[in-house]
Amino acid sequence: MRMRKKKNLVPRMERCSAKLVPDPAARRGHWRDLYPSARALWLELGCGKGRFTAGVAAAEPDTLFVGVEVVREALVVAMERCLELPNVVFISGNADALPLYFAPGEVDGLYLNFSDPWPGNRHAKRRLTHGGFLKRYREVLKDGGEIRFKTDNVDLFDFSLSELPRYGFALSEVTRDLHADGPVGIMTDYEEKFHAQGKPICRLVGTMEPWEETP
Repeated sequence: MRMRKKKNLVPRMERCSAKLVPDPAARRGHWRDLYPSARALWLELGCGKGRFTAGVAAAEPDTLFVGVEVVREALVVAMERCLELPNVVFISGNADALPLYFAPGEVDGLYLNFSDPWPGNRHAKRRLTHGGFLKRYREVLKDGGEIRFKTDNVDLFDFSLSELPRYGFALSEVTRDLHADGPVGIMTDYEEKFHAQGKPICRLVGTMEPWEETP
């Protein structure tokens, strides 16, 4: 995600500091202490400006949500949007570090919304649905945990349809036009823009099953 640098980024980050977990590794295994009434813990990887994060957290007050975003200019907007929501915190970090931040089985599910498609075979390993990332997700997800994935990029969707089953994720709720009969669920900023342009949105759910890596 490319965003203009914000001149007032530092004071805005400071005003939202209660929403940011500065040392996520220190929270490993104890995230629910932040919100003891949580029945579940969900992550949104690449949460951007937090429109989806804020919407889903407001709709599910019994779930703790952790937004993960590396672009600070986007992160500060997300935190500002969620200031009044007690069941949301944020991490400034990357998806490949999740096993350092979360204990095995600690996470109920992941949202991957409009991830960078990284076109071209030489960039495939950077896609958040590549097997290298899927193996990391398996380290933190509980048995039966879910990945809920949305994208406007057909090539990335086809890649993901092939990749998830190879790493022990059973597919369900597969659609290539989520909003064909009208808006469904909470949209991200990108999603609303694409939907308004008439661009189909693809979606799938991957449920983690027992799996062993073969050489």
